[in-house]
Amino acid sequence: MALTFDEGYENGYTASILDTLKEKGVQAVFFITGDYLDAEPELVGRMIEEGHIVGNHSENHPSFPTISLDKQREELAALAKKMEDQFGYTMTLFRPPCGEFSERMLENVRNFGYKTVFWSYAYKDWDPAGGIGAEAACDKAVNALHDGAIYLLHAVSPDNAAMLPDFIDRTREEGYVFVTPEEA
Repeated sequence: MALTFDEGYENGYTASILDTLKEKGVQAVFFITGDYLDAEPELVGRMIEEGHIVGNHSENHPSFPTISLDKQREELAALAKKMEDQFGYTMTLFRPPCGEFSERMLENVRNFGYKTVFWSYAYKDWDPAGGIGAEAACDKAVNALHDGAIYLLHAVSPDNAAMLPDFIDRTREEGYVFVTPEEA
């Protein structure tokens, strides 16, 4: 199974998530926006230094099917250039904002050199006010385990940061290993 995180903004939990991933020896994919990179370059640098994949979630987080193909490429290129300039890092994975896509958009993104990564499991964790608690979040995530799973979590949720160590342990106890999305 693969762990992925969407990072549009920071509520103070990403460092804890990175600490847990490092402690447990798990690599993840962090899909960032331009705003996130501008606000949190140290965390993005840490992601890279610790061997995680940093994916493109677009510069401004627009609905990709509603913008022109040229604008889609501009959104990808703007963030990719910042990453190259600041870190010498080449982004190869893309996750469309809100998971919104069209066949035409997918082809455009592929032709621009990206592999689009969706998910097989997610729950409403992007609204911190709607938290369910770390134990319930962990139970929910563990109960959804399946071969080839790609989990989408948001680092803005205190539940996700708190449940992550237990989730990793319980996932391994169930016989799963953590891999990249390509391997999943």
